[in-house]
Amino acid sequence: MALTKQGWLLALVTIFFLVASFMNGANDVANSYATSVAARTLTMPQVGFLSMITEFVGAVALGNRVTNTIKNGIISIDRFEGNPGALMLAMTCAEFGNASWLAIATSFGYPVSTTQSIVGSLIGVGIAAGAPVKWDWDSGSVSQVAASWAIAPILAGCFAALVFATVKFGVLERRDPFKNGMMAIPFYIAFTCAVLALFLTVEAPTAPSLEEFGAGKAVGIVLGVFFGMLLLAFVFFKPYLHRRLVKNDARVKFYHIPLGPLLMKEDPYIYYPARADGVAVIDYYENAYATQHSSSDSLPKTSDSSDKDISTADTSALEKANPLVVPTARKRIVSPEERFLAPTKHLSVVNPSRLWGFFKWFLFQGVTRDCVSHESPHLQATHARAKRYDNRVEHLFTYAQVLSAMLMSIAHGSNDVANAIGPWAATYSTYQAGEVATKVPTPVWALVIAGFLLGAGFWFFGFKIMRALGNRITQMSPSRGYSMELGAAITVLLASRLGLPISTTQCLTGATVGVALMNFDVKAVNWKQVLFIFSGWILTLPSAGLLSGLAMAMALNTPHL
Repeated sequence: MALTKQGWLLALVTIFFLVASFMNGANDVANSYATSVAARTLTMPQVGFLSMITEFVGAVALGNRVTNTIKNGIISIDRFEGNPGALMLAMTCAEFGNASWLAIATSFGYPVSTTQSIVGSLIGVGIAAGAPVKWDWDSGSVSQVAASWAIAPILAGCFAALVFATVKFGVLERRDPFKNGMMAIPFYIAFTCAVLALFLTVEAPTAPSLEEFGAGKAVGIVLGVFFGMLLLAFVFFKPYLHRRLVKNDARVKFYHIPLGPLLMKEDPYIYYPARADGVAVIDYYENAYATQHSSSDSLPKTSDSSDKDISTADTSALEKANPLVVPTARKRIVSPEERFLAPTKHLSVVNPSRLWGFFKWFLFQGVTRDCVSHESPHLQATHARAKRYDNRVEHLFTYAQVLSAMLMSIAHGSNDVANAIGPWAATYSTYQAGEVATKVPTPVWALVIAGFLLGAGFWFFGFKIMRALGNRITQMSPSRGYSMELGAAITVLLASRLGLPISTTQCLTGATVGVALMNFDVKAVNWKQVLFIFSGWILTLPSAGLLSGLAMAMALNTPHL
């Protein structure tokens, strides 16, 4: 029997659920793609489109069909037995606290854990309602959540450093790094696809457990994917790379990969070719330092060019991995306001051209902002501590980096969609049944809405977190970004199997620091930014709990006639 008198609570929690899903995308989705943008592997518009697809696929195709309404059993449901209206109120307040904190954190550029945000909100609601909270060391307890602040980044940092060590010593610092890279990149691509297959096979929320599925079958699928992708990479991918990097043919783009062996001909047929006078490989180490005063004397000097202008300094050492060379200043990027609003600023606000400009600014401002450049001399000095490698070798890893970023995004969409949808599903099911529901089926249409909002949140506001991560911590490049993303993904998979408390945000931050330390120079890490991000983790539990707890306390103690 439906609780018609509590319909207003269902309306409120639906609004908060939509906001929480949107802000989840704005904050957490950036974890998957921040290193790709910082390394110049992908542009913001490309990431915007990709994230809409991968988050939607993860949420709808792989998201939980049954949602635990009380995340990790963090509070006892017994307090609400026989009082379904109170449970609906509690879930509404929890969703309010979760959505509010995510909105606040995103506005300040804090990359926070959305899982810990909803856990904190439930703790606040539980304390306000007098429900027992799980504090002791146990699965999903508050103490384990606090422990994840150290466990997740340390594990991810170790795995990412290990991956980058294989890249660094096996490819980048060999006598002929390009030749070694051409031989190794098919194996890295195949390994990344195998990790994705492992996730889809046994770790996706809709997949059977490893025990149910069978370890032998899982190993067979993973090995089959690995060797299958290895064969495809050698047959189709290597000829494409040879054409683009060895022949320096700028006409060839990623959509020509299916041509495979045909690209080895002297003059192959190329459909929809790019401009022949274009750039085959961009400079992945282009200086991110941008100031309003672009004169070279505003840039720091290096020890090798202390008595000559930076703009005339010899940059040939970039190919020799000299960490002290500082390139010229980066050109200033046109802002969305300048691009969409300034040209029609002189027109009336009701003029169709100006209204069209406002519409374009609203739709594209989130994916046309510069998330790479910075104006910090301290960060410039931090970047200068990192070694630079051959751009052709770095280009090899852009394709593997895109695959690893997509893996992280699909995993996020499948796992974290429950953070926003759990309290709403509890309220919706309780409203329909007229009794307390602790484990409820999640409507597919709700997963569709949540999946779309995850991508939309990133599209409009993801740039705030993209700026906080990536090259704000250390110098980025495709090989480094690939190692970070794959290391974080492996950590998520392993920790999930071992039941360890982890967060994708914390994993990626730890992976970034781990790879940065592979420069064997602690000054290659911007520790101020790391401390800023860590403070966001610490603030999440109490802040979300305070917001939801105050809302619950006021609702329970409001005088009424």
